[in-house]
Amino acid sequence: MKRNTIKFFSMLAISVVIFNCYAYTTDQSNKLSAKERAQGWKLLFDGRSVTGWHQYNSQAPFTRWKAKDGQLFCDPLDKAGVGDLITDQEYKNFDLKFEWKLPKGGNSGVFINVLEKKEIPTAWASGPEYQLLDDANPDFAKPQSRSGCLYGFAPQKNKVKSKPSDAWNHSEIKQKNGKVQFYLNGVLTAEEDFTSKKWADKVANSHFKGFPEFGKHISGHIALQDWATGISFRNIKIREL
Repeated sequence: MKRNTIKFFSMLAISVVIFNCYAYTTDQSNKLSAKERAQGWKLLFDGRSVTGWHQYNSQAPFTRWKAKDGQLFCDPLDKAGVGDLITDQEYKNFDLKFEWKLPKGGNSGVFINVLEKKEIPTAWASGPEYQLLDDANPDFAKPQSRSGCLYGFAPQKNKVKSKPSDAWNHSEIKQKNGKVQFYLNGVLTAEEDFTSKKWADKVANSHFKGFPEFGKHISGHIALQDWATGISFRNIKIREL
């Protein structure tokens, strides 16, 4: 066999291996294992559609949030239906896991215990936020604004860096009877008891004090923040406790 022929088939074999590895990795996104299903996990994003979600305080069609390449992507260039995306269902006691990535300088967040009422203009006016922030964003200078923080209230409980822009991070939010824990890439970053007087005092002395529903509930919708820089999510799954 000629040298060029051998080289051709070698390159072909390598390409097939790479393709198969890529396909395997892609196929594993937005799916549950048999073990996870037995444990009660459910997908909040199927990788193909925005089923199970709607825009806050709206039932109108939108395209800004879209399923793209197995990701739930907020496209900052699409001006149709600007707004946060929230779950159709409400949750109280849950374990929520998700992966996310931001472009350089990006900013977003995940809100929990969100109330959807016409008199409440935005999701953040009721729901505390798990902050998502790229290190290059100017707000990174504020310790209480970094990824994994309970936004605006405390620095990370244990310091951990988010991954570089456009790389996937793993986050987890656990809530049981108003007691919440945030994790970033496996590290505990925040703890709070939303039923405590200590929490009520923190809110009363924060810039959220002018929003009467903020932080006063231990159940509600989960919301993904629409921000000018765009944000991608995948493998969003929840287990009710």
